[in-house]
Amino acid sequence: MSAKIVIGLDGSGSGERAVAYAKKQAKQIGTCELIAVYVIEWSPYSFQTPEENEQRHKRREEETAAASSRVVTPAVDALKADGFSARGVVKHGDVADLLNSVAVEEGADQIVVARTSEGGFASRLFGSSTANLVMTATVPVTVVG
Repeated sequence: MSAKIVIGLDGSGSGERAVAYAKKQAKQIGTCELIAVYVIEWSPYSFQTPEENEQRHKRREEETAAASSRVVTPAVDALKADGFSARGVVKHGDVADLLNSVAVEEGADQIVVARTSEGGFASRLFGSSTANLVMTATVPVTVVG
């Protein structure tokens, strides 16, 4: 069985630092799959009319497509071009919960996220979400600078 590393992406330079660290780890491990994950924060806890829910579903699909084409697919393509086994995932919901869920579902050995960013994932994550991820994750979490 090969090792797996989940990489939290945010679409900025900090995501690239997380990818770079994960690549170093994968090279040391040998046979390792890299799973690039982008989480679109999405709260299921709002009361809406059926029309609002329909619009929300459409917006969610549009956001997923945009995140895939702008962030996840380029990262996965670059990893594959560098010779790594890689694939991508886009999810909606709580950042910390979903990164951990993906890691558990995939049987990942660790989660790699960045500490700082120009905005997006890491700024959301390195507040209460990072603390939550670090304290509640069921696999090791590496936070890179």
